[in-house]
Amino acid sequence: MKSMLVATTDSSVKASLRSALKRGQRLEEAASAQACLDLMARRRFDLAFVDIAFISEHLPSGAEPDYAAALKPFRASSSGPPLIVLTPAERIRQTVSAVKAGADNYLTYPVDPHEVELVISGLNTRRQIESELEYLRESFWRGEAQGLVRTRSPLMREVYEKLEMVAPTRATVLLTGETGTGKSLLARLIHMHSSRSGGPFVAVHCGSMPDTLVESELFGHERGAFTGAERRKLGKFQIADQGTIFLDEVGTISPAAQIKLLQVLQEGSFCRVGGEQDISVDVRVVAASNVDLAKKISEGGFRDDLYYRLNVFAIELPPLRSRREDLPLLVSTLLERLNRNYSKGITGVDELAMQVLSAYAWPGNIRELENLLERAYILERGRSLSPASFPADLVALEHPGESDEPSEGQSLAEIRRRAVEEVERRYLERLLTSKKGRVDHAAAQAGVTTRQLRNLLAKYGLASKNFK
Repeated sequence: MKSMLVATTDSSVKASLRSALKRGQRLEEAASAQACLDLMARRRFDLAFVDIAFISEHLPSGAEPDYAAALKPFRASSSGPPLIVLTPAERIRQTVSAVKAGADNYLTYPVDPHEVELVISGLNTRRQIESELEYLRESFWRGEAQGLVRTRSPLMREVYEKLEMVAPTRATVLLTGETGTGKSLLARLIHMHSSRSGGPFVAVHCGSMPDTLVESELFGHERGAFTGAERRKLGKFQIADQGTIFLDEVGTISPAAQIKLLQVLQEGSFCRVGGEQDISVDVRVVAASNVDLAKKISEGGFRDDLYYRLNVFAIELPPLRSRREDLPLLVSTLLERLNRNYSKGITGVDELAMQVLSAYAWPGNIRELENLLERAYILERGRSLSPASFPADLVALEHPGESDEPSEGQSLAEIRRRAVEEVERRYLERLLTSKKGRVDHAAAQAGVTTRQLRNLLAKYGLASKNFK
């Protein structure tokens, strides 16, 4: 670590840190929180020592101190330095909260040069271990998957860690999450990194098949089993033997098909429609659902015993709005793919367009991002994607008051109401994201009751579970 920053008004701390410096290391000083942030914006530091009082200046008002929000200005850059909190003994409790919220370590006043050396040594060791783990993790992925699994999101790191653990096993996996979050990609990655990777991967979109054909598609049928069955047909389970079958939108299959699916999971065998002979298969099942299967059970639409068989190892994919820090990585990966397909050589997204993408709620998640980027790519005439290449209504969300022109039939009161609702909805989305879907914490931050907040969520069609 060559370049370090200290932000404090205590001159003795600066002296202690300077005495701990080794040859080639330099220390910049800041006497206020703003001076610290200004220096971080202009220069790159390997390590920053910041007084707890400076961090506390950025605490939002609320019932509970939100140190994750207070640390955010100091973590504005993805390549921001490790953060060591400087604290007097009487503020140790707040400092521990800051460390839990994302700071890397702390030092108490008066600062001992020996302790500084130990902290720096510990950070260097941790950085080396993390680099080795990252190398091993990257070597786990193959081909195009390496680009797709890059992430800065703690939520997605947890998803990929679970995937690494379960992929080599035989366990049935249930993927949950909103439409467009990448469940089909995750299913393919599970297959690619399993011992069955040499076998077939068969994807079945259960929601796109009529109820009358689901059983035939999954398990096959004998000739004459029903009108139009002119020959024997192999089902998807038999085709996937020795490999993996991916059942997307599994919550949509009929009760009769649910019984047969349960039989396959329990016994590894089934009968074709119109057949009498048991057919044994060795198939790993990865299922996915964008609806709450537990709720469907309570409504009588899904078998609880089948749910328990499918829910051996569950992985929930977060929506894109909960992992906005990954937008630049996703955009870069998708642009690389578009350049291979279209060969226009577009290098990136300009700053204003990225602000627009970052502000959008992405109800369609990654699938919507792919579609919008491809459209913008086709329309763009320059070397980077600009706001002009994106739909006007998407750009308008970034500046609702500027671009939401009133029509002749609208009153001023209507325009004001729409503007207030748009700002209110976006505020609620960001609030729930910062509180990880905790309605009680979000209500305290917003200064309303839990009941009032739930009513607002219902008004805008927002579900707290989607922000966890």
